[in-house]
Amino acid sequence: MKLGLMTGYWGSGPPKGVTEAIAAADELGWDSIWTAEAYGSDALTPLAWWGAQTKNVDLGTAIMQISAREPTAAAMAALTMDHLSSGRFRLGLGASGPQVVEGWYGKPYPRPLARTREYVDIVRQVLAREAPVTLDGKHYTLPHPEGAGLGKPLKPTVHPLRKELPIYLAAEGPKNVALSAEICDGWLPFWFGPKSNDFYKEALERGFEAGGQRQSFETFDIACPIMLIPHDDVETAANFVRPMLALYVGGMGAKGANFHFDVLARLGWESVCHDIQRLYLDGKKDEATAAIPLEMVEDVALVGPPDKIKEEIPKWAETVITTLLVSGDANLVRQVHEWVNG
Repeated sequence: MKLGLMTGYWGSGPPKGVTEAIAAADELGWDSIWTAEAYGSDALTPLAWWGAQTKNVDLGTAIMQISAREPTAAAMAALTMDHLSSGRFRLGLGASGPQVVEGWYGKPYPRPLARTREYVDIVRQVLAREAPVTLDGKHYTLPHPEGAGLGKPLKPTVHPLRKELPIYLAAEGPKNVALSAEICDGWLPFWFGPKSNDFYKEALERGFEAGGQRQSFETFDIACPIMLIPHDDVETAANFVRPMLALYVGGMGAKGANFHFDVLARLGWESVCHDIQRLYLDGKKDEATAAIPLEMVEDVALVGPPDKIKEEIPKWAETVITTLLVSGDANLVRQVHEWVNG
């Protein structure tokens, strides 16, 4: 199992100690570093800034939201980043959720799978640079059929460094996970846990089959972000995870349309998820956080004394996960490296 560094979302500014953490990951030979975006910092700018200071790690976006950019703009960024990094860029894409897409970007959210399929189609055409880019889709049409009526199919002026630049898809539902295996080169899970391994393995197998076995478990990368919190007291460590779980289960998405809720419910926590969501939406965030049992945290995170975490890491290595994405400072990067590599 490979290791990667997830720099995550920004709060009021860049994550503290991120430059040193990236330098440590690069020095130790980690697989990759990844950035994220929601409705604050963007994913590309910090990746280019920090990536310029690295030599070894691959540089991935986890994720670039498809509603934030037209597919040709995402492909242009990928072409540019791949050249600047000498072939180290990985394009992670995701549909986000209706609250962000419609509230922040002002775009309609329905049919995210169909939109994603068309989006990736256009990106791959740009990256291949074999012909002018065209698509007569339900969500994207190139050239635009209306307007001035002067649009024409175009090829990028930049020649790709790699035509097969890796594309990853962030996905949580079974159909979207299967789509990642069908049309992409990697999957970015969220709130994955070893107990859900068989469920996702079946979804990935369906995707490989639908894609004509273009990918397989031997070639497909599954880069999984995980909260890893070492502390002598396991409950104290879990308290660092509980607020984020409460936010995602309770408030990150509307009632009845929350993909994160569904992920935790599939792990056997549906009743608890309803309690968390009810309390959170009633404005009782502290009570929603307190309603999360330790076992629920341990299903999706590595928390507690170092010896406990070291014993649990092999459970993750035995799943479909191929790359574990850890967030933390340089000290944690070095600590995790020792735990995994001995």
